[in-house]
Amino acid sequence: MNKEQSIAKRENAGALSSNLFENDANAGFSKMSQEDLALPFLKVLGQLSPEVNTRHAKHIKGAEPGMILNTVTNELHDGSKGIEVIPCFYKREYVEWKDRGESMGAPVAVHTADSEVVRTAKRDSSNKDRLPNGNYLENTASHFVFMLGENPCTALITMKATQLKTSRKWNTMMMGIKLQGKNGLFTPPTFSHVYKLMTVQQSNDKGTWFGWDVAKVGPIQDKGMYAQAKSFCDNISKGSIKAKHGTDSEKSESTPF
Repeated sequence: MNKEQSIAKRENAGALSSNLFENDANAGFSKMSQEDLALPFLKVLGQLSPEVNTRHAKHIKGAEPGMILNTVTNELHDGSKGIEVIPCFYKREYVEWKDRGESMGAPVAVHTADSEVVRTAKRDSSNKDRLPNGNYLENTASHFVFMLGENPCTALITMKATQLKTSRKWNTMMMGIKLQGKNGLFTPPTFSHVYKLMTVQQSNDKGTWFGWDVAKVGPIQDKGMYAQAKSFCDNISKGSIKAKHGTDSEKSESTPF
């Protein structure tokens, strides 16, 4: 037996069949709940994002402004090509922050859109919704999605500030879909269709940044994928899955305006 054959034999001896893994499917996860898992954020990288800074500890090799980042796996996606997602659930919240430099980085609280706290806010000279306690609120649209592709996963996309316009556009697209049923026209669930999310360069009189753009692909063709998307929606509705909003240092990385 030559050296190459000997190495090949050792490698084959150490290789495990996927059938063996399947026999023990889900073992070790019996005590694990949604609270023990991290829901990835899909965020647009900007000029100020630490991931694109080669000198920063959070730098990711190959990261560039305009790319889409999975914050759990650090997987990067080309923003010009985009990603395909199934929107499973939507909610709008107001995240309460202290001014930068006064907080520990995390949000003070998260309020529902119909909260009494929200009604007490008043717009200040810096165009922030200021609360009586001095903190401010950030109107945040949360889109819970099932991302398709080579590594499908559930994830969260938050849109705020200038990106709220894109969020409203997406919601209008979903609400505008009508199908003919046995009782007439009806609006299908959000998770009935696939959408492509890309990043585009945007600007106003304050500056330039990369933001989201959305386009409809078409209805889901796979029953199994539909079932997974529906299950994700149900779990969010029941409160089994909750979003953990980022730090104040992350808020202005991609869309500073």
